[in-house]
Amino acid sequence: MKKLVIVPVLTLLLMVSFIFAGEFADLHKSVMEARDSLVTLMKDKNKRGPAQQKLVKDTADAVSAKITKMKAPAGKEKEFAEMSKNWADFKKTREEELVPLILEGKEAKAKEVAMGVQKVRLKKVLDLCDQLDK
Repeated sequence: MKKLVIVPVLTLLLMVSFIFAGEFADLHKSVMEARDSLVTLMKDKNKRGPAQQKLVKDTADAVSAKITKMKAPAGKEKEFAEMSKNWADFKKTREEELVPLILEGKEAKAKEVAMGVQKVRLKKVLDLCDQLDK
């Protein structure tokens, strides 16, 4: 009888871990797409028009939407909250400081922000996605 209960429970736990694993791997991919869209905006002066600006905004909004729909894996609530906060801080700085600096042609200051606090936040988000994926 115990075996009949344990096997379905273990199967369910395994299925849940695969669901979360795919979910956080997908989030990681989306974060990288958001990063890449901003790097393009920053590095290619010919791609600073409305289409690229929209892509920068849309890719970041997509990450935020995914995070909003996600739940922390059991026992990893702290890591999930930290990842969510780092993303929110990253996105806010991106939208309120970094993109305006790029569009104003202040590349040196934009690079300083990007390679400073933003780099730290992005690494933290990606590292936590990887931790939550396990």
